Amino acid sequence: MKKTFVAILVIGLFSSHTMFFKLDTYFLEPNTAVALQLFNGTFEKSENIITRDRMLDASILSNGLRIKVTDAQWTEKDSVTLLNFKTGKAGTYVAGVSTKARSLEMSAESFNDYLEHEGIYDMLEWRKKNYALESKAIEKYSKHVKTIFQVGDTTTDDWQTALDYPIEFIPVENPYELHTGDSLTIKLLLNGKPLANQLVYADYKAYENSRAHDNSESHSHDTEENNASLKHTHKDDVESHTHKPEENKESHTHTSGQKLRTNAEGIVKAHLSADGIWYFQTIHLVKTEEEGLTHESNWSTLTFEVTHAHGADTHTHEHQHESNYTTYIFIIGSLVLIGILFLCFNKKNKDAEH
Repeated sequence: MKKTFVAILVIGLFSSHTMFFKLDTYFLEPNTAVALQLFNGTFEKSENIITRDRMLDASILSNGLRIKVTDAQWTEKDSVTLLNFKTGKAGTYVAGVSTKARSLEMSAESFNDYLEHEGIYDMLEWRKKNYALESKAIEKYSKHVKTIFQVGDTTTDDWQTALDYPIEFIPVENPYELHTGDSLTIKLLLNGKPLANQLVYADYKAYENSRAHDNSESHSHDTEENNASLKHTHKDDVESHTHKPEENKESHTHTSGQKLRTNAEGIVKAHLSADGIWYFQTIHLVKTEEEGLTHESNWSTLTFEVTHAHGADTHTHEHQHESNYTTYIFIIGSLVLIGILFLCFNKKNKDAEH
């Protein structure tokens, strides 16, 4: 019983929180009030709020103008931190939050478990090869999140503007000029420079009855599984956060989806296989010589929405073809029947005259 309690306590202290900026829909109307949701936990559930004193930057970029978010714009609901603002002119908007660094001391076992379940395999392999699995860790970490959303029908170039965060994803193309079935190329920057050979995970939350597009090509730059399902066990904040053992087995999957690795230019490409809310995430963790620390990590996420394109040049639907075909048959059959009836009627009239 005591061992079980200690295990639960360790999980509660060292389970991590990934941060995401989310909306219910990423397609908004101009001049409309909206609340952006800052999740700290998993993509499905926020575990705690983020206080304003933790934020180094919170800003919104639209039509070439970057506006700093004020403290008065933030509210909380349950465990979600809400950014309230009003959209302006049509365009492709970007919102971001960058947090101050915090530090956390972990036992060797907890640190190894954290590396495994967060998918930070490069550091875990380094520890194995250098016989460091028995070494504890004191990690300094900070988080830097972005979301891209579309206001109105006019797209703008704000999506490609860097917010100058320590680590950040920047698309090479506007996500809102792509559709389900396309591939999105994204560049990962560390301190403004391309970050090579970094593991990145791309996943999505599908709509109900969403349309998916199969693609037989591999979209991973890594030789490992493209669809790894990995659970997390590392803690972000000291707010109360405990898990039951059965929950730990099934919940909080942080690194599911496409497993990618950046090339020499910091580039990855993900196949947007289904309608839904998509997100990229990565944790860059390295050893540090900073006094009182052993490691430093910077976490980054990017969210946006992908939808199915409609139009003659995009996707056709079998049920539409079947419906149109049935309609044509009905019309032609009706015309033939009317013609036959007309001929019969004329014949009867001629027979009656004779």
